[in-house]
Amino acid sequence: QVYLVESGGGLVQAGDSLRLSCEASTRNLRPWAVSWFRQAPDKDREFVAFSSWSGGNTTSYADSVTGRFAISRDNVKSVVYLQMNNLKLEDTAVYFCACALYYGSEILTDGSRYNYWGQGTQVTVSS
Repeated sequence: QVYLVESGGGLVQAGDSLRLSCEASTRNLRPWAVSWFRQAPDKDREFVAFSSWSGGNTTSYADSVTGRFAISRDNVKSVVYLQMNNLKLEDTAVYFCACALYYGSEILTDGSRYNYWGQGTQVTVSS
């Protein structure tokens, strides 16, 4: 069992930045693929960013956040970050982190591939 706790959400204005954190209860984060997903009101959950240490430091992003968001990880502290810059109104959502043991090279964007989820942190972007 792995527990994930997100933090760092809040209310910001369009154009501002936020950094979300996802702290995992596992001692060693290296074998775990970790992704951020988000869900806006009345919308389906969507993939945001992926990080895997399998085969090297691999990251991937949804088109909607490429160039604005950056995922990073501290394997020793077992924390994954999501740096969000130039926030837009459409970034408003609850942001979740999720993890799965993973040793492959595929980018996992399907939430069903993840075993453990955090409770989420609210990000609200106002005009």
